[in-house]
Amino acid sequence: MELRQVRYFVAVAEECHFGRAAKRLHMAQPPLSQQIRRLEDELGVVLLERTTRRVALTPAGERYLERCRRILADVEAAGQEAARVSAGEVGRVVVGVVGSATYAVLPSLARRLRADLPDIEVEFTSEMLTPDQVVALHEGSLDVVLMRTPTPVGDLLVRVLRREPLVVAVPTGHALAERESLRLEDLRDEPFVTYPSGYRSVLHDVVAGACQRVGFRPRQAAQVAQTSTLLVFVAAGIGVAVLPESGRRLRLEGVTFVPLQDGPSVELAVGWRPGSSAAVQRVVDLTTDLLTAPDPVSADSRAARDEPPQVSGP
Repeated sequence: MELRQVRYFVAVAEECHFGRAAKRLHMAQPPLSQQIRRLEDELGVVLLERTTRRVALTPAGERYLERCRRILADVEAAGQEAARVSAGEVGRVVVGVVGSATYAVLPSLARRLRADLPDIEVEFTSEMLTPDQVVALHEGSLDVVLMRTPTPVGDLLVRVLRREPLVVAVPTGHALAERESLRLEDLRDEPFVTYPSGYRSVLHDVVAGACQRVGFRPRQAAQVAQTSTLLVFVAAGIGVAVLPESGRRLRLEGVTFVPLQDGPSVELAVGWRPGSSAAVQRVVDLTTDLLTAPDPVSADSRAARDEPPQVSGP
């Protein structure tokens, strides 16, 4: 049995006339009659009663018609779904978000994805370190990442979305918390709560390098991988922390954020694999559209720093 035979049978059954069915199918009547007869022979069942006056369904034909209509509907639905998958309207995408951007980016990104791409299932993994994100992209456990650059990415595609300044998180009540702004030199004698060293954190290397350029090496009090834990340690008075301005979105009692005058800016970028699905590309494009828009919390401080999005890759 072929799918075209099913279509032929449905047309004849609904028209109850071979001539009208042939016209509906844009074919001659004799080949249509031959195909219906061949279908009945293959099934070993009489589907249609034929007389010189009329064509009528047998009881077996009536039941067969019901099933054939379902088959054709399923085939049509399968084609529509395949087209939607090809267009990136349906799918599953796993997104990893670097820790320092989780609280500023994830709420608005999740809302936008749900509103604009409702049939793409998006799963988020937050509070990640950039080197771990790169590994997960290569391994295929993540499809898209919001990461910090620069970092070695191999053959991945990376698009810089925005730059943001660094701020200092200090324990509320600390003398530095009363300042309107700070310089790195002001932190020379302070213990630091940092992200992990040993090439596990882009921000660790950025902060350490900036401090070394002004003549001191940060004195580490603790290393933590999660931004939330880092700020908890600051609130506990264990030390100060230097982190991207987006970390201010995680408001925590006992922590005061102070702008940093001479610190470097850091980049937030989106990364993905070449040859990714259309659904992944849609998520990347929507993320780019959302996150290259000015951030209302820090638009003034970043206005002079932002650059147009760039794409790097092979």
